[in-house]
Amino acid sequence: MKVRTLEQLGTLAEHLRTARDHKPCVRVCGGTGCRARGSEEVLARFQALLQEEGLAETVELKFTGCHGLCERGPLVSLAPQEIFYQSVEADDVRAIVTETLRRGVVIERLLAQDPATGRRVRREQELPFYRRQYRVVLRFNGVIDPTDIREYLALGGYRALGTVLTRMAPDEVIELIERSGLRGRGGAGFPTGKKWRLARAAPGAHKYVICNGDEGDPGAFMDRSVLEGNPHSVIEGMAIGAYAIGATHGIIYVREEYPLAIRTLEIALAQAREYGFLGEEIFGSAFSFDIEIVRGAGAFVAGEETALIAAVEGKVSEPRQRPPYPVHRGVWGHPTVINNVETWANVPIIIERGPEWFANLGTATSKGTKIFSLVGKVANTGLVEIPMGMTLRELIEEIGGGAPPPREIKAVQIGGPSGGCVPKALFDLPIDYESLTEAGAMMGSGGLIVMDDRTCMVDVARYFMDFLRDESCGKCLPCREGTHRMYELLTAICEGRATEADLELLEELAQVVKETSLCGLGQTAPNPVLTTIRYFRHEYEAHIRERRCPAGVCKALIRYVINPERCTGCLACLSPCPQGAIRGQLKQPHVIDQDRCIKCGICQEVCQFGAVEVV
Repeated sequence: MKVRTLEQLGTLAEHLRTARDHKPCVRVCGGTGCRARGSEEVLARFQALLQEEGLAETVELKFTGCHGLCERGPLVSLAPQEIFYQSVEADDVRAIVTETLRRGVVIERLLAQDPATGRRVRREQELPFYRRQYRVVLRFNGVIDPTDIREYLALGGYRALGTVLTRMAPDEVIELIERSGLRGRGGAGFPTGKKWRLARAAPGAHKYVICNGDEGDPGAFMDRSVLEGNPHSVIEGMAIGAYAIGATHGIIYVREEYPLAIRTLEIALAQAREYGFLGEEIFGSAFSFDIEIVRGAGAFVAGEETALIAAVEGKVSEPRQRPPYPVHRGVWGHPTVINNVETWANVPIIIERGPEWFANLGTATSKGTKIFSLVGKVANTGLVEIPMGMTLRELIEEIGGGAPPPREIKAVQIGGPSGGCVPKALFDLPIDYESLTEAGAMMGSGGLIVMDDRTCMVDVARYFMDFLRDESCGKCLPCREGTHRMYELLTAICEGRATEADLELLEELAQVVKETSLCGLGQTAPNPVLTTIRYFRHEYEAHIRERRCPAGVCKALIRYVINPERCTGCLACLSPCPQGAIRGQLKQPHVIDQDRCIKCGICQEVCQFGAVEVV
């Protein structure tokens, strides 16, 4: 069926809402993280047991998008009982069906534990991880089946598009987005409304809107999770943006490494066409619009707008000089608006709730919420959405749960591989565009990697520089040669071969690359180097002056030794050693042969008495 009017959409939504609300519902997390831990097997077991118990018609079963708390997956939630089960295995499903669904008994061992009180809690919102979040873009993740458009419609989906097409002029839509203060969530934070206005004013009969779903940051999965869990919010946002600037064609550029996101998008696009939200004369208006998917080859540089345009056109992903900007000369020379997944997904809810509502979230210059992928040495890894202005400390220690004992957090890398490393001393910094930039980091697309006291910051800088030099397109000399040379200098420092002059050269070179590179990749590539030197210079100096790695990470500067006072002679470390470098008799202190030791650290991992030390 095709929806032609707002009234028809309202009637359909009410019917779907009534139909979905009268049944108990089991929601199994179908995000990539939970799938990796076995949620597909959990879903299959639910399907079989509900059929076996005669509950298939009376209990609704959904495979949803990411619930967020990836650390505890697979996750299962039950409505309307508001029961949240974590670390669910296929063998647990029978107990859930027979005890919880049949008898209403809560299975305590499957409940999450509040780390502050130690008690088991039954609702998601009782956990600090969820309690401190404010979910806007992720409001339907974990709630709806992303492959069924009726789920989205029942919760008000496509009502914003209908309102725009039947009651608003394009300039009114742009003005509303401007008043909201929405800024691009892809990294630079450019005002979305301003970008749209420039594109609308640009001459040209053909215009395009593009969703940048490339997301090449290591450890980042924000955009992927939105595409997997609520693709219609992105489609609806793109349609609204296309109407505002006068475009008739949209492109979703998503990397080939995201097969689940691509499959979910393909289903969503087909359903949107079936219901008339894409195609000709949408909502009975003169506006026609459709979207295609273009698969990316996984080049990190394609996240830059002009490089992405080149990829869409079938060319090598290389950036070009700007101006002209894409809003004036984009895909095939036509005016083009490029926003990332999270930006587009914000648009429908801004239309629905109003620009003032959105502007009241966040700070004076950074409005709304931001999604982060919280990973690394933190207790609760996962997908997090918070209001702008929350401090790093609140995000890492309260939502993330801090570092698992006995470790302590040292720093956080924010903004992806081109972001900066912020030390624990600055964790009271508010998360907004200006504050992070002042600290030498950046918002980026939302990757956030937590590092503990076992992390060598020089090695961290080397890791990211290795990634960035490999991902450089090589078009401009500063980035092509500068990132490679910075990697070589960092390697020399980690191996104890560097001098004080090398450190000075590294710092100077980083500044030159930052100021002279062609595109955003090269301009931000030195951030990991500059911030680690700025905040952790003492670690660089220890590597150079003392030939010592304070964190005990850089292999060339450490030795593994066995403390005879702690060694019980249990023999546990002998057989795991791949080089046979450990000698010793039962109940006698062991010794490591330094000539044979390759410093793999296995002996330290298997020792239960803390006898293996790094010096």
